[in-house]
Amino acid sequence: MTEQAAAIKVRGLHRRFQLGDQTVHALNNINLDIAQGEYISVMGPSGSGKSTLLNALGLLDIPDEGEYWLAGQNTVPMSEEERAGYRRDHIGFVFQSYHLVPRLSARENMELPMVLAGIPPAERRKRLAPIISRLGLDERADHKPEQLSGGQRQRVAIGRAIIMQAPLLLADEPTGNLDTHSGADVVDLLEELNAQGMTLIVVTHDMALGQRARRRIRMVDGAIVSDDRSVVNVDATSENNIDKTTDIQPDTIPSQEPRS
Repeated sequence: MTEQAAAIKVRGLHRRFQLGDQTVHALNNINLDIAQGEYISVMGPSGSGKSTLLNALGLLDIPDEGEYWLAGQNTVPMSEEERAGYRRDHIGFVFQSYHLVPRLSARENMELPMVLAGIPPAERRKRLAPIISRLGLDERADHKPEQLSGGQRQRVAIGRAIIMQAPLLLADEPTGNLDTHSGADVVDLLEELNAQGMTLIVVTHDMALGQRARRRIRMVDGAIVSDDRSVVNVDATSENNIDKTTDIQPDTIPSQEPRS
């Protein structure tokens, strides 16, 4: 992945919604520069615009004003077809509610982006094998989502997000539906992927999770009110002491939520 591959530049981004006779300014003059490989958390109270920002960065929503540059392209003027292609090639998503296809197995859910991209079956199998193994899903790969625990479903969602080798990973409350142990496993995996060079942006209400990021953005009423890059003692913010010695080799990382 080149340094430019997931570099983000946001200038003067605005997003408004009309609720009856009231205009809600969900994003208010957002300006950001995000380098490849950064680990960022976005925090703030409900209704602050966190998920609206994530939707804009994920090309799931179109801003009313401003510019959003991703991998050297201003994405705002793109057609929906162009945006879909850009999402596929540049962005992976992990949501709180997993968004798995119920009738597909874990393996088939992870494989789905490659099927849609027209990747041949032999190449799909080659990419899938190490990902399934790393996620600890070898014995559950042929199970449907309803047969999996919450932690296993989220691991499937992460596998689907990285199978296309997207350099940018967006996670909206990734541990919100998980117990403490499963949540810690998911955080381990996300941070390991970031250590391998993926840009990781996490939206969360969980202060301990948010404090783990090396850069912490806080939003209130659609605006960024703080952007903190100070060093935080990770052990002081979580009982889970991350061990980043396990390596995922780069060549094995293939790759509208409501406003909150």
